[in-house]
Amino acid sequence: MKALVLSGGAGTRMRPLTHTTAKQLVPVANKPVLFYGLEAIARAGIRDVGIIVGETADEIRDAIGDGSKFGLDVTYIPQAEPLGLAHAVLIAREFLGDDDFVMYLGDNFLVGGISRLVDNFRLERPDAQILLTRVSDPTVFGVAELGASGSVVRLEEKPLHPKSDLAVVGVYLFTPAIHEAVRSITPSLRGELEITHAIQWLIDTRRTVRSTTVSGYWKDTGNVMDMLEVNRTVLETLEPRIEGEVDEESQIIGRVLIEEGARVHRSRVVGPAIIGRSTVISDSYIGAYTSVSEDCRIENSEIEFSIVLRDSSIKGVRRVEASLIGRNVTVTPAPAVPHAHRLVLGDHSTVQISS
Repeated sequence: MKALVLSGGAGTRMRPLTHTTAKQLVPVANKPVLFYGLEAIARAGIRDVGIIVGETADEIRDAIGDGSKFGLDVTYIPQAEPLGLAHAVLIAREFLGDDDFVMYLGDNFLVGGISRLVDNFRLERPDAQILLTRVSDPTVFGVAELGASGSVVRLEEKPLHPKSDLAVVGVYLFTPAIHEAVRSITPSLRGELEITHAIQWLIDTRRTVRSTTVSGYWKDTGNVMDMLEVNRTVLETLEPRIEGEVDEESQIIGRVLIEEGARVHRSRVVGPAIIGRSTVISDSYIGAYTSVSEDCRIENSEIEFSIVLRDSSIKGVRRVEASLIGRNVTVTPAPAVPHAHRLVLGDHSTVQISS
């Protein structure tokens, strides 16, 4: 069995951060989202992985390499344009051959992994196995309609009037039957080959399509609040450990991981939280559900329920919360006078100002 991991999307919902960073490499608990998926694939006993890459291909390659650090053998498959999930299957035909495979969206996060799902699929081998979860707004997902027996009777992609609240999770399992399906469909109104249409083709041609409703935690980390929520969930499982330096004037409360080379001076850190390698925290408060990456500086500031990426600094800022701060960012107070805000913002930015 093989795996096909999709890491070619543009990440428009995460802009401006994803103008310079692949969305799949934005970290939660100081580890890229994509890594959690690759680790789940390896734990399921799958070794051969094809990764669909787009305009951020170089960054993905640099982060993953040949896959050996995950126990995987990785093949990179370029996708010139993001033309849909079914298009990704289409261009991966040579890599996939006639093997069964799991397709995993690289920006999805699924607690508990996929090992049991893969084991059941290997035993029963339906033509397709999909995962479903109940969501509050089905209009932004692929949505499944189930029959009286619980079988999948229809799938719709981002329907205006959903027939259910069961969204399709970004993990799929297929036999080679899917290859005929992706060759048989046409692009949707948004110009993409939809995997939901391909699965619907399997249903219409009386192939076996089964579903499993996910009872655990799943997130599509496509926007900032979802990233923060996944970060919170991962930090809940954190094993506390102090590898760096904490002075006697500091307090470490709860589940806190302070990585090697990090220094905490005259500060309070309340877990769950993680402080990355070579980061310096001084005269500050780091609140719960906060991940600070490597080589950062936080001085005379307060931050909580946030993610700070590497090489960034926050100095003299009274309060930061529910924030995602990118790489090489500097956050400082505005001058006391005049009472005005000075902003330099990129495209698609969102700013909230407390007056």
